[in-house]
Amino acid sequence: MTFSEPGLVRRKASMRPLTRFAWLTLAYNIAVILWGAYVRATGSGAGCGNRWPLCNGTVLPLTPQAQTIIEFTHRLTSGLAVVLVSALVVWCWRKTEKGDLARSSSAVALLLLFNEALLGALLVLFEHVAQDRSPARVIFLCMHFGNTLLLLAALALTAQWLAKGQRRFALRKNRTEIVLVVLGLLATMCIGTTGSLAALGDTLFPATSLQASLIQDFSSPNILLRLRFLHPVAAILGAMYVMWIILRNSKIRGRPNNQDFALATVLLAQIGLGILNVVLLAPLWLQITHLFVAELFWLLVVLASAALLTACVEGPACDRGHSTHRATE
Repeated sequence: MTFSEPGLVRRKASMRPLTRFAWLTLAYNIAVILWGAYVRATGSGAGCGNRWPLCNGTVLPLTPQAQTIIEFTHRLTSGLAVVLVSALVVWCWRKTEKGDLARSSSAVALLLLFNEALLGALLVLFEHVAQDRSPARVIFLCMHFGNTLLLLAALALTAQWLAKGQRRFALRKNRTEIVLVVLGLLATMCIGTTGSLAALGDTLFPATSLQASLIQDFSSPNILLRLRFLHPVAAILGAMYVMWIILRNSKIRGRPNNQDFALATVLLAQIGLGILNVVLLAPLWLQITHLFVAELFWLLVVLASAALLTACVEGPACDRGHSTHRATE
């Protein structure tokens, strides 16, 4: 399918409200995740007891304490996230045509959001919140945060594909690059999951000094502290992948673009925040900032990886120089 210049302009203009809503939905979900981190860092996960979806056995807590307000607010904002993503799916299916990428990615995002709610409910029902230090909490936390990253990726791809007007894509046939991208994305996910474990360890086992923190990592029998060293290891592997994908995308395009510069900048910022987090013994404000930049980093990595592995086959973006020959490289 080809589009004339006026047709391309009209199509993009008609998709603009939906595209903006998709980016807004992504931004809102990022905010909900940051508030969830605040719930964890303040030990407010048990603010509504071990009841879900009710809060301490009631729909609306009448005499809430601070921790109850924090946890109940998180549940309300999470419920609104379900409404927004559901609306995004319906709007995508009504506005786009059969075979559009945004249809599939938005539907996947909704499924992941429901799974996110299920994992969050199980954390509450099994009392893996507040000061719980059990290995089971570690497992649930890894699944929960891994699902969170996949949810953000699905929402970001939906917004990106809507913005570009790309309907279909072909997967590049370079198996080596496919394997490297898969391994690189897994390494990047490991940065996030190990980072969430490190943050939980900082909350449950606050250190009084940098030396005491390092001693904890190698002397404590608790799995949270023994696994904390995996975070910098994963960060090194992830950084290597990011540098490779920036260079590879720049080579294909002939020059780096704004997304490459943004990814490199966020990578450096994340490394700096990680070092600062260790030196300052993980204050709450820095944990939230570190998580926010980590989410931006993940989203930029996902979008750069998708750009490397896919070539446009059908849609307005194909008429802007995104030819299908890349699929056979």
